[in-house]
Amino acid sequence: MKPSHIRRTIPVAQVLEEITEWCQWRRQKLPLYLFLAMCFNLVVAPLVYAATGEQLSRSQSWGLGLLGLVTLGLSIYLFFVMFVPEKF
Repeated sequence: MKPSHIRRTIPVAQVLEEITEWCQWRRQKLPLYLFLAMCFNLVVAPLVYAATGEQLSRSQSWGLGLLGLVTLGLSIYLFFVMFVPEKF
């Protein structure tokens, strides 16, 4: 019989690999920005839906809100690229 409290040993190389993958994920900000944009769109989409007088469906309002957020994000990015080009 094997005791149930015996720990399974994890190789040090695997732990280091997991840590480096986590650090690389932290450097990549795109997934975080996409998540925040989707959460912000949960606020924007009902506003668009209410402003159109229910002429658009909910999915169209959601898409229109997301399109507006993408357009705003691209315009801010291009503004910084034009006026602070040495960072890019």
